[in-house]
Amino acid sequence: MSLIWLMLLFSAHLSECVPEKPKRSALNQLTRTLLRQYDCGVRPVHNWTSATTVSIDLILQSVLGVDGKTQSMTISIWYRQIWTDEFLVWDPEEFDGITEISLSSDAIWIPDVIVSELVDGGKSPPIPYVYVNSSGSVKNYRPMQVVLACSLEMYAFPFDKQNCSLTFRSWLHSVNEIDLSLWRSAEAIANDKREFMNDGEWELLSIPSRYWQIHHDNTDYAHIQFNVLIRRRPLLYVVGLLIPSIFLMLVDVISFYLPPDSGVRIAFKISILLGYTVFRVNLTDELPSSAVTTPLIGVFFVVCMAMLMLSLTKSILVVKLLHHSEKEVREMSVSACLLDKYGSSGHDFNDSAVTSVKTLEHINESDDYELDSSLEGDLLSLTEIQEVSPGPEWLLQELISLRLALSQEDSESAAQGDWLALCSKLDCLLFRLYLLVLALYAGTLLLLWATWSFA
Repeated sequence: MSLIWLMLLFSAHLSECVPEKPKRSALNQLTRTLLRQYDCGVRPVHNWTSATTVSIDLILQSVLGVDGKTQSMTISIWYRQIWTDEFLVWDPEEFDGITEISLSSDAIWIPDVIVSELVDGGKSPPIPYVYVNSSGSVKNYRPMQVVLACSLEMYAFPFDKQNCSLTFRSWLHSVNEIDLSLWRSAEAIANDKREFMNDGEWELLSIPSRYWQIHHDNTDYAHIQFNVLIRRRPLLYVVGLLIPSIFLMLVDVISFYLPPDSGVRIAFKISILLGYTVFRVNLTDELPSSAVTTPLIGVFFVVCMAMLMLSLTKSILVVKLLHHSEKEVREMSVSACLLDKYGSSGHDFNDSAVTSVKTLEHINESDDYELDSSLEGDLLSLTEIQEVSPGPEWLLQELISLRLALSQEDSESAAQGDWLALCSKLDCLLFRLYLLVLALYAGTLLLLWATWSFA
């Protein structure tokens, strides 16, 4: 009997020393139970005529880039899909109260919902898991960086607004198999800006959404479209592009107050034109490039350069007119008429100056001197004196020659003064026309940009 008790005690001691085999965890057991006979290639419905409804939600995080040349937009979004898998249902009480687990996305059925405008997947981080609750609701949450094909309108740059769409649809399944819906209301999605990085170049206006179906080959396909409405903040481009151009144009306008008869004005305007050219070359990368239309700011820069060229041409014309000789002026019929009408008004020549000019003209035509009555009297007196006393003849001839030279110089100075006054009036007229054209162009641009900015 004692031997039996010893054997029982020894066996009990051995049973305490040998560890028990651990039980399989409830989470592991639940996962194995759900996926034991699961086929990820079959749509998860018991009745094949029932459609699987996929609810879609979208939250915009940031606008990473807008490329007008390739007509594309790069954005970062938080994308959510929710649908019901009828094969992934369990009773939480049988598995230690587990109500939600994460499963590999490769192990279960995933709807083939794509973005129609997608041209590049970007650098989206891979998310290999989805959440499944006990009622069969599957939640597929993932961040996405997508490059979308978008019809960009760059004409109003930098006061432009863009409207790019994301259209979600099933690649193969019709609406009888996979239907789409919005997980939240359209108003909540449109006004949701809490995750958007609002300190960048673009401002988020709203994200309107709509559900619609397209009929193709006697079959309806469900679509959900999100429109991303954004507006560019123009302050950076106004300070870096527009204001320096305006300053250069103002300096060019002020340069008209330099004397037109000096070469300083032309040199100054050439310096402004060269400086503006260098400014444009350095800021070429800042302007958007579009293969469809030219942005209005590009037209603005071209017109500004054309205005600078026009200003330089006008100054060259005035300087050229100022350096015409009197003979060339008299040979130009239009200039002679302008000189007689505007230049000589208020400036009466004395008789001796007119006589000297006439005398010079006759000298140019022939070698004979034709003198006025006063000079003829001097010559008669000289003849009489010569008959009386031939000695002082050379003195009288020198005096008459000196008088002719002084008269010629006075007439040339008066003609040059009148021609300078005429050129000054022409310069003033061209300057006013230049200001008028510049003001009309600037007013049109400001009106257009103000309309787009506050629209």
